[in-house]
This record gives sequence, structure tokens and C-alpha cells, in this order.
Amino acid sequence: MKKVKDLMTEGCMTVTPKDNVYEIAVLMAEHDIGFVPVVEDQDHTKLIGVVTDRDLVRRGIAMKKPGSTAVTEVMTEQPITVSPEELADEATDIMAHYQVRRLPVVDQGKLVGVVTLGDMALKNTSNASHALHDISKHEQLDTHYLQ
Repeated sequence: MKKVKDLMTEGCMTVTPKDNVYEIAVLMAEHDIGFVPVVEDQDHTKLIGVVTDRDLVRRGIAMKKPGSTAVTEVMTEQPITVSPEELADEATDIMAHYQVRRLPVVDQGKLVGVVTLGDMALKNTSNASHALHDISKHEQLDTHYLQ
């Protein structure tokens, strides 16, 4: 059975609390990503939060925050994480339960990578399609309420 460490992306882009919303948006656009871990200023391996493209929209743009707004105002604090030794199927269960498509991978308090639902699907983990279905169903409900 595959482990998260076999599927995760190492060396992911990160930001610190010194960065702002505009800088995160540019980073996401330049690297075609929708998820950026936030790490401490001093220890660039200590995870303190994450920012998704959805966070930028909901907590930034929709709240009429300027591009100079600090990362800490839009980030999700204390994100759900997974260990690199976790079984891939367990990680997809966590994604389905918490309705997230990406998880920071943390080993002994240090950020070592990111694993996505796409990573799981590409590597054919058995729970990936179930997790995607659950998350997509939840997102469809969100969209229905916006109409």
C-alpha cells in the first residue's frame, strides 16, 4: 500500500507572514497553483497556516481587502496536516472528511511537502474517487446556495 511520501510534492512554494495578498496571488498565477503553505519568518519549515485561491477570494477580495493585506488576514490557521508515513488511502479519507483537496505534509513539526487529491487520483489510490465525489458534492451545494 502506498504512503503519502510516495505521492507528495516536495519543495513546494511557501510564503511567510511578511508577504501580502498581492504577492500570494502573483505566486499562484506564476506557478499555476491554488494552495500555498504559510511558514514562520525565522523557521521556513514550521507551518503556521495555508492560503488557497478560495481564501484569497472569500477573505480578501470579497471583503474588499487591498493587495497590501497581510497573509495572516486571509490564511487558514492550524490547517489539517498529514504525516509522510500515513497511508495514502487514509489521507484521502481525511481529505473527504474535511472537504479539502490538498494537505500539507508535516514530519516532526517540519513542512516536507504537499499532497493533493490529484496526486492520489493519478497514482490510483482506491479512495481518491470517493473523496473527490464527496468534495465535489459539497462544492455543488455551496454553488447552489449562491444562485
